[in-house]
Amino acid sequence: MAQKMNFIGWKNYKILLKNPYFWNAIKTTVIYSVLLVIGVIVTSLILSISLNSLKKFKTLVKSVYFVPAMIGGVTIALIWDQIYYRVIPVIGKALGISWLSNSVLMSGDTALPAVVFVQIWQAVAMPTVIFIAGLQQIPEEQYESAKIDGATAFQRFRYVTFPYLLPTVTVNLILTIKQGFTSFDFPYALTGGGPVRATEVIGILIYNDAFKNMRFSMANAEACILFVIVAIFSLTQLKLTSKGGTD
Repeated sequence: MAQKMNFIGWKNYKILLKNPYFWNAIKTTVIYSVLLVIGVIVTSLILSISLNSLKKFKTLVKSVYFVPAMIGGVTIALIWDQIYYRVIPVIGKALGISWLSNSVLMSGDTALPAVVFVQIWQAVAMPTVIFIAGLQQIPEEQYESAKIDGATAFQRFRYVTFPYLLPTVTVNLILTIKQGFTSFDFPYALTGGGPVRATEVIGILIYNDAFKNMRFSMANAEACILFVIVAIFSLTQLKLTSKGGTD
């Protein structure tokens, strides 16, 4: 006899909406993404401007800072795991800083920023290259005219550099948001989602439900929600930034 199949419809999604662990994972993912976006965009912008102004050893310096991008995420996470456990606490004790005397991955207050920092260290290389490409497209005459008009360095950045970099900011912003919402390897390798679910992003929740709790239908529902969130946010961001770039 054929096995009878029961169609559950939206039941899994209704269960998710009442699951506090799901909302905690969404909240953690949003915070993770915001910290990652701020860290990557600001750091890569500063690096790109600094590297673009170098006169000597430009190729060597670019090669050095690009090294982390060529190393796998899990490898970097394992390296920083040892730094957090063996190096940072020694420095914290020597300086008398109590919150650095133990691994920052063991505290719910510092674990998430510590994980984000590791991913920023690895993810900043490619956005920096994109920003450098954008900087090299800016006509030098624009800067010369601004200097003649008495514009300060900040004013030159605000009214000359940034408008030209807006398309590259859009590209880097969307790429970094995608990295934040789909992050899994760094949080999982460094903390496994702990302590006390402080770093349990949506990717780890999906993994745990699928392969530890064997709730594949629930994990599939979570993955679908993640897909919709990323798709909506990406399309909205593209539309807004494209409008801003044409004004």
